[in-house]
Amino acid sequence: MKIKGKNILMFVDHIYEDLELLYPRYRLIEEGYCVVVAGPKAGEIYKGKHGYPCKSDAAIADMQEANFAGLVIPGGFAPDQLRRDPKVLELTRQFHESGKLVAHICHAGWIPISAKIVKGFKCTSTPGIKDDLINAGAIWVDEPVVIDRNQVTSRKPDDLPYFCQAIIKVLNA
Repeated sequence: MKIKGKNILMFVDHIYEDLELLYPRYRLIEEGYCVVVAGPKAGEIYKGKHGYPCKSDAAIADMQEANFAGLVIPGGFAPDQLRRDPKVLELTRQFHESGKLVAHICHAGWIPISAKIVKGFKCTSTPGIKDDLINAGAIWVDEPVVIDRNQVTSRKPDDLPYFCQAIIKVLNA
C-alpha cells in the first residue's frame, strides 16, 4: 500500500554511514513516502564514510516537525557533529513529544541522547555507544531491532532489513 502525502525527515552531514542513509531512504520512497534529507546547508553534497555522495534537499534550520510523519537518523560519525546543533535537538525532541516516529541506528543514538529523549526507553545501538545510552537512562539490549512506543532502533547496517520493516510498521500503526 502506497502512502500519499506523508513526509519523512532524515538528517545528513559529512561522514554519515552510507547504507544507513540510502537503504531507509529508498525503502521509504518505495512505500510512497516523500523523504526529505536535511543537512546543515541546503543543496550541499555530503560524503558518506564510504564516499557515497548525498545532496541535501533542505537546510535543517528550515525544517518544521509539523510537516513530517517521522524522523529517521542514520549513523556514522555525522550524528556526533549534528548533535551539537540546537535545531537538530529541538526537532528530535518535537518528534518525540508529538509521539511521531524517531528511528535511529548505530551511532545515530547520540542525537536522541543529547536531545534527552531516551530515558526509560528500551533500545539498541552499536556497542560503541551502549554506555552512553545506559548513562542517559535507556534500557539497552543487543537485538537487531527494538520498537518501544514511537522509537525504533537498530545496531548496524546488517540490521537494515529489520530496521526498515519496523519503521514501516510504526508509521502504519
